[in-house]
Amino acid sequence: PGYPHGDGDCAAPACDVGSIPVGEYIWDPRAWNTSIHGQTLGEWFINDYLFDATGGANPLVSGFFFDDYWTLSGPTEYEQHASQDMGLTKDDLENISHAYWSNMADVYKTVLARGKFSWQQLWTGQPSTNIEDIASTCPRPLVHNTTCASDLRRLCQSDAFPQKRFMMYSFTPGGCSGSTEVLEYFNQDLANFLLTRGPYAALGNGWMGCSRKYLFPPQLNEDYGEPTELCHEVKTGVFERKWTKAVVQMDCNTWTGTVTKI
Repeated sequence: PGYPHGDGDCAAPACDVGSIPVGEYIWDPRAWNTSIHGQTLGEWFINDYLFDATGGANPLVSGFFFDDYWTLSGPTEYEQHASQDMGLTKDDLENISHAYWSNMADVYKTVLARGKFSWQQLWTGQPSTNIEDIASTCPRPLVHNTTCASDLRRLCQSDAFPQKRFMMYSFTPGGCSGSTEVLEYFNQDLANFLLTRGPYAALGNGWMGCSRKYLFPPQLNEDYGEPTELCHEVKTGVFERKWTKAVVQMDCNTWTGTVTKI
């Protein structure tokens, strides 16, 4: 992948296999409970594949990124005719998609039970807790300039998703493109993150590609203590939350975020 330059570069003549047939291979999720030599596919996938010595069983590995999944149209990020080429019917695709998500429920449960986590289990703004509503690979900020007050009124509730899920809050503008060396609205993002976060949360970037340099402001290393309350509206459009070592405020009227150490 390093030839002729970069990561994953397949510009000619790299990756040219000539006349050799090239195919993509995928296994059938419906075989999850099929046993061979006393071990099911599910047991092999979790115990031998995910949690082998170089994977989840390694103390240096804290979690997983489960890229791609099955939909009612077929597997994601495959050639558009993949389902047709495999001869899959509508019923096949429905059964395979259902089986895939059932399998992933086993995987997610085991990942948590063994002290690990996965990106797909993060909350990046999904509207429900359905297993199919996985975290976005390209998350966006959860509080926006034009809807700041209504966003915070919703996210400051005790039953809001950030209080119940592991929240991933993206730096503005979010997504999977743009610069990782410029954080135009860092103060606003930091304030909104500290206002809304629950017991488990992360502030950062989504998938931005390889070989990037990331700006890391010193405020990210500050100790703000622990929150002593939920965020609340102290006056119209102005939200505040006290921490043991800081006071966080967001003025949605002027789009101004402040974090004051105490």
